[in-house]
Amino acid sequence: MKKIERVGIVIKPHAPEIQKVLKELISYFDTKGIACVLEDVAAQKLNIKGGIPRKNIPAQVDLVIVLGGDGTLLSIAYLAAQENVPVLGVNLGSLGFLTEVPLEEMFLTLDAFLGGNEEIISPRQMLQASTKRKVYYSLNDVVVNKGALSRMIQCGIWIDGKEIAATRADGLIVSTPTGSTAYSLSAGGPIIYPYIPAFVISPICPHTLSFRPMVVSSESRIQVKLLNADRDAYLTIDGQRGELVAENDVVDIRCCDYKLHLISSPKRNYFDLLKEKLGWG
Repeated sequence: MKKIERVGIVIKPHAPEIQKVLKELISYFDTKGIACVLEDVAAQKLNIKGGIPRKNIPAQVDLVIVLGGDGTLLSIAYLAAQENVPVLGVNLGSLGFLTEVPLEEMFLTLDAFLGGNEEIISPRQMLQASTKRKVYYSLNDVVVNKGALSRMIQCGIWIDGKEIAATRADGLIVSTPTGSTAYSLSAGGPIIYPYIPAFVISPICPHTLSFRPMVVSSESRIQVKLLNADRDAYLTIDGQRGELVAENDVVDIRCCDYKLHLISSPKRNYFDLLKEKLGWG
């Protein structure tokens, strides 16, 4: 494991007690001789200079710590993956499937990671979604859905060059195993164990009830083509980035060359997380 010399910290600005947590974290790394690189909004919280834009942090550090919720983590996960920098998400939000480490286990987890415990590092598959305009990287999901004022959209779906369906629905979700507990789950998709090499294709409120969520190999190439002539639709990446798509636009989706290395608490496993977050007995 690479020696950790610089740690980047990104935050959810309005998380409870964020200033207190920041001070404790910086003090922790000071005692270990590890430099902290703060995103600009975190530096502002402590009234210190030297903060940098969030998007620049992964290229300058050996570890990224996210203090917030899943949305905060998703905003930097694709950048950290490209730099092969591990991410530790500390849950200061609500649900916390990605920022899964509770605040009370933050230092325990950091001690384990810095001590060389590689068993708590979870490599997560990612998606690459290409349009004629841009290439996106996604940890959770790629979604094509209707505009705010649109009715249902019609999408053609191809897998490895074979036409599978032309479905009318509010939209379509292609998710990773990590993203199977996000939007896809709300649309009726299955929960996929993070290490299974598969993707989930889930329709959103399909007009044809027989079109159900489908699991395909992560080696598959998925193409989604917007067939409507009179509707605008949106391509959304991890619920945060994307673009407008129009008739005959094609989104090409496949397994990404990058993986996100997500750090988990040594006190819990994936099934403990499911039980806690989904309220299983």
